Amino acid sequence: MNDAPARNAAASRPLRILLTLPYLPWPITSGGKARQFHLIRELAGRGHRLTLLVQSKTEADEAVHAALSPFVERLIVLPRRALRHPRTLWHAAVSPLPLLTTVNGHAPALAERFAALLDEGGWDIVQIEHSYGFEPFAAILARRRQPFVLTEHNVESELGAATYGKWPAPLRPLARYDQARARRWERLVLSRAAAIVAVTESDARTLSAVGGRPAHVVPNGVDTAAFAAVRPNVHSRHALFLGNYEYAPNIDAVEWALTHVWPLVWERMPEANFTVCGHGLPSGWRGRFPDPRIHFRGYVPDLTQVQAASAAFLAPLRFGGGSKLKVLEAMAAGLPLVSTREGLSGLGAVDGVHARVADTPEALAHALIQTLSDPTGSRTVGEAARAHVQAHFDWSQAAARLEAVYAGLARPGCPAAEGQPCPA
Repeated sequence: MNDAPARNAAASRPLRILLTLPYLPWPITSGGKARQFHLIRELAGRGHRLTLLVQSKTEADEAVHAALSPFVERLIVLPRRALRHPRTLWHAAVSPLPLLTTVNGHAPALAERFAALLDEGGWDIVQIEHSYGFEPFAAILARRRQPFVLTEHNVESELGAATYGKWPAPLRPLARYDQARARRWERLVLSRAAAIVAVTESDARTLSAVGGRPAHVVPNGVDTAAFAAVRPNVHSRHALFLGNYEYAPNIDAVEWALTHVWPLVWERMPEANFTVCGHGLPSGWRGRFPDPRIHFRGYVPDLTQVQAASAAFLAPLRFGGGSKLKVLEAMAAGLPLVSTREGLSGLGAVDGVHARVADTPEALAHALIQTLSDPTGSRTVGEAARAHVQAHFDWSQAAARLEAVYAGLARPGCPAAEGQPCPA
């Protein structure tokens, strides 16, 4: 039986959506926040009615409310405990749950507010963002047999190498233990979800295997119109990297590039420069990497300005999973891209057409020198990347795919109405 009409009807009617987040989606200081903000905006533009329940380490100030109020009916923000709070430290030491889950979990006030919202009834979709944010809601969802959508931006249990690899050797058994806890937790959460949403096909395959059911892919997107007017300065010999440095794979990328890639670049192109932008820039980097050709900018409110001043975007990412919003934004701006394969995960970019791709320090240095030395060819690659992103990765397309997931849950006769997963 063809159920496309039912899916389309469910997607076209306004839905009441309860969305939980372990961070505020504004200001946009990370890829996860960018994904949430733009999908919220797109869903609201399609007439859906959203309530956001957020546990946040920062307060929702006037700027946050001004940014989100046009798109959400209610924004409910509860404070998250400090990392050094005694309860956080206690649970981190003795809980069977992984560290990130204990940091965001064991939150009675959040659980009570969630239960009160469920008591209101009338929700078409309940969506939990990240398995590490699930613990406060687990017992309530199970007790009430409430179906929910779980979205994972990465496979969290596979992110440990970027963080744990830097731990002192005596602590590495603890790292392996925490990864084992993360795998157990993922298996539990994914097995309970009525629908699983991943960001890339690769992540979807992994999450499907862990959860025992097919995972849907809702890729990251980009506001292509916001970057359409950017014209990179391909003659500048400046390369750019952008990241949120509360995220370990971005720290690893910069440190690896500055230690192993850039010295090789400067041997052959001493005039090349590297600009490092983004939220949470480690204070020790300026002392550790004092070369005047390295420009640590930190957070920049207008990314298009630094993109327009740059000749290339260097994405020396070795870990992370998911698809990289910073890379999508660089491609949308027509900024010639030099990247590892990991940096291009989930983007469908072709080496030599949309980017120059390399995975060793020597190959990355060679690719970057080629890019900076060939303004005409690099501009051609950058414009091909821009066209690729405009064709496949606008946020409107991502929102439509998320609506299709919702339609599968909301259609009449879906087993999720009885607390069981719908077919993918």
